[in-house]
Amino acid sequence: MGERHSSRPVPDERHSGITRLQSEAETRLGLLASGTREYAIIVLDAAGRVESWDSGAEHVLGYSAEEIIGHHISVLTRTEETAADHAERQLARAAESGEHVDEGWFLRRDGTRFWAHVVLFPRWSADGSLCGFLQVLRDETEAGARQQRSSRRFSDLFDLTPVGIGLFDVTGHVLDANEALCELLGYRMHELKAMPAVGLLHPGDRGTGLLTEETASAGLNQPRRQQRVLLRADGRTATCEVHSACSVADDGSRFWLVVFQDITEQERRTEALRHQAIHDELTGLLNRTGLGELLETMLHGGAERVAVLFCDLDNFKRVNDALGHEAGDELLTAVGRRLTEGLPPGCTPARLSADEYLIICPDIDTVGGLESFATWVVELLRTVVPLRGQLISVSASVGAATLDRDTIGENLLRYADTAMFHAKNKGPGSVSLASPNLIGARAGQLGQEEQLRDALENDALTLYYQPILAGNGSVVMAEALMRWPHPDRGLLSPAVILPVAEQGNLLRTLDRWVLRTALAEAATWPERNGTPVSVAVNLVDLLPHDPEFVDEVTAAITASGIQPERVVLEMVETSLVELPTRPRRAMVELAERGVRFALDDFGTGYSSLARLKDLPAQILKLDRQFVSNVETDPADVAIAQAMIGMGHAMERSCVAEGVETTGQFHILDDLGIDFYQGWLFSHPLPPGEIRTYLESPPSTPGGT
Repeated sequence: MGERHSSRPVPDERHSGITRLQSEAETRLGLLASGTREYAIIVLDAAGRVESWDSGAEHVLGYSAEEIIGHHISVLTRTEETAADHAERQLARAAESGEHVDEGWFLRRDGTRFWAHVVLFPRWSADGSLCGFLQVLRDETEAGARQQRSSRRFSDLFDLTPVGIGLFDVTGHVLDANEALCELLGYRMHELKAMPAVGLLHPGDRGTGLLTEETASAGLNQPRRQQRVLLRADGRTATCEVHSACSVADDGSRFWLVVFQDITEQERRTEALRHQAIHDELTGLLNRTGLGELLETMLHGGAERVAVLFCDLDNFKRVNDALGHEAGDELLTAVGRRLTEGLPPGCTPARLSADEYLIICPDIDTVGGLESFATWVVELLRTVVPLRGQLISVSASVGAATLDRDTIGENLLRYADTAMFHAKNKGPGSVSLASPNLIGARAGQLGQEEQLRDALENDALTLYYQPILAGNGSVVMAEALMRWPHPDRGLLSPAVILPVAEQGNLLRTLDRWVLRTALAEAATWPERNGTPVSVAVNLVDLLPHDPEFVDEVTAAITASGIQPERVVLEMVETSLVELPTRPRRAMVELAERGVRFALDDFGTGYSSLARLKDLPAQILKLDRQFVSNVETDPADVAIAQAMIGMGHAMERSCVAEGVETTGQFHILDDLGIDFYQGWLFSHPLPPGEIRTYLESPPSTPGGT
């Protein structure tokens, strides 16, 4: 082995100083080591052969000075053939950098191994050439024992931890795995060992290899986290959060420590919450949020012929009020199922709210064009649904809009909604396509809704009252009828107001205003011969099914100070039949306080006698269509007679609506009608005039 020469000579004037300092340092190290049995001071020549061997070295390594001096330092390190090369590399690094620090296994004379910490310094001669090395070795046997205990603790933790842990070699194959990983993947230990990391991934996993160059290049003990989908032995998937880090073994080889945290159930719960957020709970269809996301995806994906169909069930409220909300839900579910099963592939149904459905078609040309497809959908929804022992006819009004040069994506829903309202005005089962003229008209409708909202907020509406008389000419009650003194269109009737309120979602607000105003004004009416006159109020949206119905009516009565016996609440026939328990109980509660209920438009709701008998209503109002022709049509006379007889048999009072001639009055009087309402007696009157009328009504029926 040749002599090692320094590549960094020291100037002559410094030679003596360096030699002196080096000698002093060696002396101090010797004194230090002599008092510490774990330290060994070894002096080597430039070739790495032992020149000096202190008592500490003899104690730590077991060799006497005579036995070791002259031998190469490599005899103390490794038994492999590469030991000399390894020692040479350490000496070269020390010579180059001025110091080399290392840890490793060393051999004692008796062949046992111990772990040692080593510091290696170069020694320079007076002329600046390398003359040898000084090696300080510290016995780390106790530290090694601690390390072994730590390793055992790691092994115990490795086996006991409930998360999967795997060790992978540099080629990405499993070296070892704990029981939790075996259970997670469904393999036995011998099946898992040597398996490549890529073999653990599910084919549907979208990532790259489980252990990539990115992991290795991240640096030692710098973990990387990723979410991956693994393939279990039984073919099922396991979604895991994978933490991986690259480390180095005692022999210098690299390996990967990988932790697999099973988040399959967590992902399922997250997906369930996600599904719930974008789907309608009742029908399972997409809701408004899911619909918006789908439409946005289509539009951003470059779809150019997207179409939207807005479908609104006809007369659903009548079914809901007549048979109850549970039956209504059954009908909505049946319609959703019919859409799901009947629509062409690619078309997606959604339920927005109540009885409103929406259909998205990604390419309207593939289903025959907008008008043809909308007509087809109308026919799909025209069906009969068995419900609570009845066959309920179903139809829908459909408005449609498509993406074209006049329609941008964000307006599709609004335009289809506008077309749907136009279709409803045409009648049940109608179709309307969005157009510039229609959109302009809808903008005007929105303006009317805003004007009505302002009128309600500013108390700018008014009530007119039409008297209802007994056969002797006395006024028994007056029906409140709303009017809107519009600044541009004059005095508007309910026929104009109600459609605007319905489309603007103002019906409930309107009902509340009419109820409170009518009761407050009626409370101040004069009595006739000591008999107070009742007030009848039509309710359209504030109905017994509403949880706040009793509270709203009670609050209005209390605020006005009117006696409950003077309050008559009118509702259409279909809203009072087949009442569920809670709404019926609400009506009974108010009736026990004196409030009466009137069945408006009696005879138009096709109610069965059995249902009518149990209705919590005290008054039946015979619809004007059965009154108008009693002078000329014997059939109408027979119908009127039957209805009056039915009402009396059930101990209900009967009111004839729309009485306009004395002939009608006399025929109805002969049939036994109790009360009369119509232009024969009075037109609807404003608040001031109704007071005058009540103070001096006509002396006999037929007066004006």
